[in-house]
Amino acid sequence: MSSLTVRANNLASETIKVNDLYGNPIEIGAIVVWRVTDTAKAQFDVEDYEHYVRVQIEAALRELAKTHPYELHTGDGEAVPEEGTTSLRSDSVAISQELTVQLQKRLNRAGVQVLEARISHLAYALEIASAMLQRQQAAAIISARRLIVDGAVGMVEHALSDLSERGVLDLDDERKATMVSNLLVVLCSHAAPNPVINTGGIYN
Repeated sequence: MSSLTVRANNLASETIKVNDLYGNPIEIGAIVVWRVTDTAKAQFDVEDYEHYVRVQIEAALRELAKTHPYELHTGDGEAVPEEGTTSLRSDSVAISQELTVQLQKRLNRAGVQVLEARISHLAYALEIASAMLQRQQAAAIISARRLIVDGAVGMVEHALSDLSERGVLDLDDERKATMVSNLLVVLCSHAAPNPVINTGGIYN
């Protein structure tokens, strides 16, 4: 019978490829700190307790990944995540706690206590990494443009209200619409506006 140590062990799992909740292929790995607390179980209830720990870590990672999205998406064409859904990328504390609980359930048979478990590697698989990066960039651009448009609408609303209160201009609905359109083009455009000088009458 070989001797067993009850000291803490630090194990870095291999990086594995698995699909997340949305079906996206991702790479995931973990670091687990564990120790034997029941030497009898470790010696007699499993064939090789160290190998058993490694296998169960991989199984727990696969189960964790397929029940959570890599990150939450709520854009066009995506189902809105259910309330309380946690993502692998953003909710690291909750994910670590869940991984610890899952592992402990699996390793009780071997008399092993999980002291700590956390994700050490998380990334989209190479075949979709570029596409997902473009998606993230597009989402950032859309968010920025939405902020610009919201700000521009507020500025136009304030300008029309100010002009009306001061009696500077008395515009009918058609000319207000034209003015709003022109101001929004100027405020939301990427390029600097090119002024056009109208030398005719005000309505020409």
